[in-house]
Amino acid sequence: MRIQYAALAAALLAGAGLVASRAIAEEGMWTFDTFPAAKVKELYGFAPDQKWLDRVRKASVRLEGGCSGSVVSKDGLVMTNHHCVTDCTSALSSPTRDYLDDGFYTAARKDEKICPGFEASILQSITDVTDRVKGATDTVDAAVANAARSVEIAAIEKEQCGDDRTKRCQVVNLYRGGQYKLYVYDRFDDVRIAFVPEMQAAFFGGDPDNFNFPRYALDMALLRLYRNGQPVKFTDPLKIDTAGPEAGDLIFVSGHPGSTERLLTNAQLEFQRDHFLPWRIEYLAQLRGALLNEATKGEEEARQVKDTLQSLENSQKVFKGQRGALVEPSFFGVKVAQEKQLKDMLAADASLRARYGDPFATLAGIVDAQRRVFLPYQMLEVRFGAGSVLLADARQLVRGATERAKPNGARLPEFSDQRLPSVERGLLAEAPIHPALEKVVIAYWLDKTREYLGPDNVAVKAMFGSRTSQQIAADIVANSQVGDAAFRKRLWNAGSLADGSNDPAIGFVRMIDEAARNARMTYETQVTGPTSLAAEKVASLRFDVLGQDIYPDATFTLRLSYGVVQGWDDPVHGKIEPFTYVGGLWKRATGAYPFNLGKRWVGGETKMPADMQYNFVSTNDIIGGNSGSPVLNKEGRIIGLAFDGNIHSTGGSYGFDPKLNRMVSLSSQAIVGALRNIYGVTALADELVR
Repeated sequence: MRIQYAALAAALLAGAGLVASRAIAEEGMWTFDTFPAAKVKELYGFAPDQKWLDRVRKASVRLEGGCSGSVVSKDGLVMTNHHCVTDCTSALSSPTRDYLDDGFYTAARKDEKICPGFEASILQSITDVTDRVKGATDTVDAAVANAARSVEIAAIEKEQCGDDRTKRCQVVNLYRGGQYKLYVYDRFDDVRIAFVPEMQAAFFGGDPDNFNFPRYALDMALLRLYRNGQPVKFTDPLKIDTAGPEAGDLIFVSGHPGSTERLLTNAQLEFQRDHFLPWRIEYLAQLRGALLNEATKGEEEARQVKDTLQSLENSQKVFKGQRGALVEPSFFGVKVAQEKQLKDMLAADASLRARYGDPFATLAGIVDAQRRVFLPYQMLEVRFGAGSVLLADARQLVRGATERAKPNGARLPEFSDQRLPSVERGLLAEAPIHPALEKVVIAYWLDKTREYLGPDNVAVKAMFGSRTSQQIAADIVANSQVGDAAFRKRLWNAGSLADGSNDPAIGFVRMIDEAARNARMTYETQVTGPTSLAAEKVASLRFDVLGQDIYPDATFTLRLSYGVVQGWDDPVHGKIEPFTYVGGLWKRATGAYPFNLGKRWVGGETKMPADMQYNFVSTNDIIGGNSGSPVLNKEGRIIGLAFDGNIHSTGGSYGFDPKLNRMVSLSSQAIVGALRNIYGVTALADELVR
């Protein structure tokens, strides 16, 4: 890590004047209304014009589960990653038909299956509402700022979208409170699966290859958007360029990066480094051990935990990479230098001090409070149930009954009128419950909550009573009706829990929900609200000092990044070439997991040219949430599908190193070649290239 972040430090500190006065090379996840076209034109001799940007925006898809995609046919076909639809394939699978292992292929559109609870959105407009949102907190105390802001945001969203279930309105916080913008989307709640390869083809190399390169992964999937039972029609979808990219090509990525924290202050980063990340890494490591133990009990237990285990292992690598960045002195030195220059400018200008005070000191004080209150908030609210579907659905029912009886502005934000359709759809979706997985995660969460909060904590005592964690988990899994969609629908529509008062999952939630709400309120009062006000001042100070030609942190909103197809000189492994080719897959395959071939690939060595591009790397700046993003050439045609980053990019939440950070993508050559020659789904292949 030292070599990696020393390079980043040198790159950032090399320029004269203010540190970070402009983004370096390919760094940046830019909003579509602030894309630095002039800078890109200066660097590369080309930049997208407004027509190019508008066309790409209208075909860029946000999958509300946390991924990206793109419309690739006039009949609403959407391309994304395999790992973005595993919730769907898992939900549709059974002990006798495993779509994760076997894949899913349709001979006709009538056979496409609805993905339970899936939603997709496409951005239509962006409107600045900064003055209105900030005005809501101008005269309130920091402790109630979060609530006042939430009321105003709910009102803005309601005014714009009303009760139109085909729209989604979201007020987005940009630049850590420097700007607020209203994003209006077309919303699609009938999303169907059309093609998914088998897991072993999509995730060839497994965890050892994850966040590494060379790669040989067919991490792709095809969905279709429906409305009123018919495929949605698009006049100008993105088209596939089957030629693929060449080394040195300028390329663009349009997607929805989830979250970065590059604009945090040093005090906030120290909290991440010294408290949150060590705790989170430990928590996930021990949960992984529990899941691995469950997988040894039999094939069915292994099937039930497989998807969760893969996701968890991916998260572990990310969090370890993030902490690796923050503990590297040369990296943190960049952050210290950046903040010092802002502070020096503040100290030297009386007008700036009068306007902003000392928000850095304010945030340092808030971090002190955060250390004291983050564990109850995490365990009782954010990590509640450790992913248990039964407990998550039970809490939606309990809170939904309470929140929907309140005025829109007084509700928890996730139950506002604009968000209720998504809550309802997710809650009422038909999806199987995996009892083995449920027992493991419920028991694990109970034990860790008691460990972190202590056995004398009031909520902990209420949860356990005289039972063990295993007894509580077994009771909920065996006796709760929450897994029955008809039961959930009856309670949701009734707006009352009378019919479910004796259900063990609902009873458990009701028993501790007050404590969870209190933990949330404490955190929002002492941390979230005050932080937002202080962060707004830091953001405004940055604008005053650096100007507004800087990109905001990622917020799972549509962004465009640019870069070039290029390998890298790895400090350990030497020169890494930018491409892998189909022939290399069979050379890398050993026959033993995780380097065994997908079922449809066995014996297929002659079906695709050995020199056909498979995966490639580029210098684009991306983060989690960009999975499934289309990779575009200058003509706006798809030449790849983003699915991963290299190991150096795992610290990308906090910084970007153009020398080492790489995006990993699937080439368009392999996408079309595999559809035609390995899977024989020629109709879908034809639809992609029309």
